[in-house]
Amino acid sequence: MTIHTSHPFPTPDDPVRRLRGRLGGAVSLWTAGSADDPAGPSGLTVSSLLVAGGEPGRVLGLLDPDADLTEALLDTGRGVVQLLSWGHRELADAFAGTTPAPGGPWRLADWVATDHGPRLAQAAAWALVSVETDVEVGWSRLVTCTIDDLVVGDDPEPLVHRRGRYATPGG
Repeated sequence: MTIHTSHPFPTPDDPVRRLRGRLGGAVSLWTAGSADDPAGPSGLTVSSLLVAGGEPGRVLGLLDPDADLTEALLDTGRGVVQLLSWGHRELADAFAGTTPAPGGPWRLADWVATDHGPRLAQAAAWALVSVETDVEVGWSRLVTCTIDDLVVGDDPEPLVHRRGRYATPGG
């Protein structure tokens, strides 16, 4: 869980935050590290991301600079980006630190160990990535990763986050 030094929901509402919330986006789970690491694996729910075509393709994510995942990803230089489905709402909240997960969020699902970090066994779409660049942007870290391996399967119920709520596309 990330502890911020300021209130996460300022009053009055921050117009930039409100605009970002209206954009909406797919909900992903970024993971890095392993059970063998002294700190263990790390994960973070991220909806501020995009994929850039090219050779190789890239995933760009705005990550919380104070999150354990950000530190682990930058330390190891590798991670896993997986897209979540509607059935993963509880998992998304647990890794976002907004709901309790007795025993930790890693107990809420099955995982496949990879050399890039833990991969959600049920993820229909996932990418093994390597960090290319990292730069401070506003209150976030813009981390650009190259895609090392990629699987894109069918996902009839992708998880989307818009205006502070989960939804399905068209829902």
